[in-house]
Amino acid sequence: MPNFNVPDPVFEAAARQFPTPFYLYDEAGIRETARLLGQAFAWAPDFREYFAVKALPNPEILKVLLSEGCGLDCSSETELLMAQHLGVRGEDIMFSANAMPPHEFALARRLGAYINLDDPSDIMTLHNHGGIPETLSLRVNPGPEVMGDNQFMGNPRESKFGWMPQDLSRGLDKLKSLGTRRFGLHAMLASNSLIPGYYPAQADYLFRLGLSLQAQTGVELAFINLSGGIGIPYHPDDEAVDILSVGRAVREAYLRRFGENAKVALKTELGRFITGPHGFLVTRAVHYKEGHKVFVGLDANAANLMRPAMYGAYHHATVPGREHLPHTLICDLTGALCENNDKFAVDRALPPISLHDLVILHDAGAHGWSMGYQYNGRLRSAEVLRQMDGGFRLIRRAETPEDYFATLDLSGA
Repeated sequence: MPNFNVPDPVFEAAARQFPTPFYLYDEAGIRETARLLGQAFAWAPDFREYFAVKALPNPEILKVLLSEGCGLDCSSETELLMAQHLGVRGEDIMFSANAMPPHEFALARRLGAYINLDDPSDIMTLHNHGGIPETLSLRVNPGPEVMGDNQFMGNPRESKFGWMPQDLSRGLDKLKSLGTRRFGLHAMLASNSLIPGYYPAQADYLFRLGLSLQAQTGVELAFINLSGGIGIPYHPDDEAVDILSVGRAVREAYLRRFGENAKVALKTELGRFITGPHGFLVTRAVHYKEGHKVFVGLDANAANLMRPAMYGAYHHATVPGREHLPHTLICDLTGALCENNDKFAVDRALPPISLHDLVILHDAGAHGWSMGYQYNGRLRSAEVLRQMDGGFRLIRRAETPEDYFATLDLSGA
């Protein structure tokens, strides 16, 4: 089920304090989920969650997660600079990127981050821009050895990410000659998977592959990074993944492959799972159109939350104070962009909606604000944190027209 742990009066109180649209994040929920993940993998040697910064790149959220013991998974220069700004260094950063400019490798090396190489050609690029570290990671594309249920990434066999298995041994031999002594393996075979067996199956594949590569090359297997991919229940019919059960199943695979006294570390890079259920896009109905069907226009649009337009993704919508009423309104929830896919919901059954009513889009705490853009000159919204004491704090102001024009030279206009 979508997250209904934040009651309607909270949204109403926040909307009295901040103009809509805005994102509201629940600090208590984020902390609780981060701790639950830690509990699920407490058995693993040197377990570390590297929160995927791309999911929710707000420094105040990252501070919350750093205080819960998380590291940061970065995939661009800007994300590395954000980590640097927060004082994060060394093995608290995992740099996972593809087709990256060489200077980003150099920055990651200056910060002492773990480097996760996406392709054999990256070896010499890294060698020439920062140097080869003693410990690094390789991202794997297993080709035909994949699971299904890959809702948003497409077919893994067509994925642009990762080394093909047949190239790994030769690549590790070359890295060894350049100074690498320890390696990790990383893979992400699905996105938003609700299959409980996804993580355990991926773990077992990487455990077997890591042991084989260690035997072939003599380079020590230091860690396995299970990356992300565990989904959240966006739809009312979805069942949440039991992360404690997943942790137990991964442990069984770990013991089967490595034994009781193994020291191979385990890492994850979950973004959506940690913050996704604890973010909400708070909007108001500002337009009502009856034509061949009913369209309820919101003051937000796909520039604020593009997942429905991009993927056809489902986000549950509620009208505070009206959920007890019959859902007799069948409508599309739309924005104001000049694009017909600017819709948050299509033929959705909702209680009656009047102009100026709040409409809440649930489970928007990952890949929501961060995927925003400025088409039609529409501007990105504010972000608000609901703190542990129940109070609200603005953690990102809304963009203004001045922000939009800041990168332009209008002197001759």
